[in-house]
Amino acid sequence: MKKFLIIVLMFVAFYSNAQMAAPTLKLDDKAIVRDEAGNILNSKLWRAYNTTGDYAFKFNKVKTEFIMYQMSPEEKAKSIERKLASIDKLPRPSLSSSFKDGEKFKGERFVDINGNKYDLRELTGKVLVFNFWFINCPPCKQEIPELNQMYTKYKDNKDVVFLAVALDDKYDLKQFLKTYPFLYAIVPDGDFYAEKYRVSSYPTHLVVGKDGLVKFHTTGLASNTVHWVDKTIKEQIAL
Repeated sequence: MKKFLIIVLMFVAFYSNAQMAAPTLKLDDKAIVRDEAGNILNSKLWRAYNTTGDYAFKFNKVKTEFIMYQMSPEEKAKSIERKLASIDKLPRPSLSSSFKDGEKFKGERFVDINGNKYDLRELTGKVLVFNFWFINCPPCKQEIPELNQMYTKYKDNKDVVFLAVALDDKYDLKQFLKTYPFLYAIVPDGDFYAEKYRVSSYPTHLVVGKDGLVKFHTTGLASNTVHWVDKTIKEQIAL
């Protein structure tokens, strides 16, 4: 009887350790994700929903899969509050090698894909917000939804000008924008401007203050990149 109890205890201990050692599943491209109706979502689809900020995920331990659900207004508000608190603790994104804080920005004339003209040599007293990018740049595409959300906050403010300078031609950009709307004014064939401003890495962001001086610039996509662009815009329009 004693021998039997020892065997049982060993089995229980082994099973417990096995349970504890079970790997924690991550929400990545290999994860199984379903919507609330039970439909399986591919990674491209659930990531697109996730960028809206309206959805969250809960883990189903029994089926080892994730359920995507739409957050209530209260849940969304708390989620935004947690995200902002976390982002505020992060350091400033890495500086670009193209610009320098406080240097005088030399304006140029731009024409967007809709024929609208921007002569930045005449736009004194405006906050200028640039995004240098191109279609086949994964991080450039990834940040577009968040940039659109930021843009909508200032779209009625005539003192803020948003320009997305793309390396692609007008035709390709118009085809791309049918699937991936980008609300900035899109400037095509931007190789000349990229060369002029020594931009060689993408995406590159630049914010120029009302005084015509560089206030913020960064290259690449960090979790707080758009937050810093937004933060700098707010600071400049408040002056």
